[in-house]
Amino acid sequence: MLKKRIFFIGIILTAILLALITTRLVVKNIADNKPCDYPTIAARGVMNVAVDFSPLSYHIDGDSISGFDYELLQMLSKYANIKIEIHPETGLSKSLDLLNHGTYDVIARQIPVTTENKQEYIFTKPLLLNKQVLIQRTDSNGNVAIRNQLDLAGCTLHIAQDAPTRLRIENLAHEIGNKIHIKELPDYGAEHLIILVATGEIDYAVCDEAKAAVIAADYDNIDYRTDISFTQFMSWTLRKESPILRDSIDSWLTRIQQTEEYKSLYTKYFGTNKYNKHRRISESSNDSTNVQ
Repeated sequence: MLKKRIFFIGIILTAILLALITTRLVVKNIADNKPCDYPTIAARGVMNVAVDFSPLSYHIDGDSISGFDYELLQMLSKYANIKIEIHPETGLSKSLDLLNHGTYDVIARQIPVTTENKQEYIFTKPLLLNKQVLIQRTDSNGNVAIRNQLDLAGCTLHIAQDAPTRLRIENLAHEIGNKIHIKELPDYGAEHLIILVATGEIDYAVCDEAKAAVIAADYDNIDYRTDISFTQFMSWTLRKESPILRDSIDSWLTRIQQTEEYKSLYTKYFGTNKYNKHRRISESSNDSTNVQ
């Protein structure tokens, strides 16, 4: 009788244990797929942020780390009083996939705010004015092969894999009424593309002007003054399920952008003229929004 009682107690305890484990796994799965907004992140105490592994966004040089997005995140961490875990990524599509799955809360890399992008994501206030430019070599006299977009007909332009640049080049080909060939290079960022052009392995590449200006400073034979796109606002990206987080980040950024520390950071990477231009356009945009 005692053995039977012990046996049944064992079965009951095992069933309870299995139920607890199953419940925990179910709750975890729900939590993993549940849209995560600021209250959840604040309770967690950590905000997970993906950055672009590039000289402009996140760059390691010996024991030091630099980059506009990285340094701005350090400022934001102080203002928000929240710990920020930074995860460098090269590919944009991987960052977006992990954002969608809740691994990352924010992608802190400069992504153009376009109509297409706004259908899937929400964006912080604009942080940068940027445009897509052609990367090409100069000859011994400083001349280049292409200065007019019409001359791109029949050319092959190399871009980073899954870069938002592809859509702009396809639209440009339609505008000039001729074919422009596009070749994506997997696992290559703007820095690698510029090196390939500088060494003569490829003739043309396309990346954004801000990255080109930083990287091309190390190469005397690189030109990036031929525009591929119009100037666009660039922002950080969040899931549509995180509007409170977006509003919170915007509030912190507004306070940060009023400081001399931020002005020094912006001019360090983009120069005083671009800082003043960005400020004028941002203020004009805000005024128009308020009027509406």
